[in-house]
Amino acid sequence: MIESLQQFDVDLFLKINRGLANPFFDWLLPLMRNRYFWSPLYLFIIIFCLREYKKNGWYIIGGLLLTVALGDRIASGLIKPAVARLRPCNDITLANDIMSRVHCGSGFSFPSAHATNHFAIAVFLIFVFYGRWKPILPIGLFWAFLISFSQIYVGVHYPIDTMAGALLGSTIGFAVALLYKKLQPQQL
Repeated sequence: MIESLQQFDVDLFLKINRGLANPFFDWLLPLMRNRYFWSPLYLFIIIFCLREYKKNGWYIIGGLLLTVALGDRIASGLIKPAVARLRPCNDITLANDIMSRVHCGSGFSFPSAHATNHFAIAVFLIFVFYGRWKPILPIGLFWAFLISFSQIYVGVHYPIDTMAGALLGSTIGFAVALLYKKLQPQQL
């Protein structure tokens, strides 16, 4: 069972990494997973929260920081070392098949910390702002999915890594949103 699941994961990885290869994705998807590319968005969120929500904005920013801290600690600090799954770009059995589009890195693969953190952020923001701005649901989920998908396309994660990261991140985002709702001084 485990072997067939791993083979499915490798096959799906290769279908995405090689099968979807095209110049547009080769240009776009490495950018989508680059943390510096999203820095203006993160800065906008901080400024928006502080300008629009004053004191409550600090609670939102605190919630965002908590989601990332928890996501990073749990995914990278606890689960990755325990599972110790090689990244596809470091797997010698895939050396002739993989198309590496970014530097691989030496860390482990399962779960994807990018997927964990971005789904945590997206789910947290969805729960905070959905009552006032409904489009945040599809936009937030699409944003987190795009970053997660990019991880597969560039060759640094298997699909199951990103799915597990998405599930873990969504759980963290939801839990921090519940904490935020309980502690916030006023409703948005």
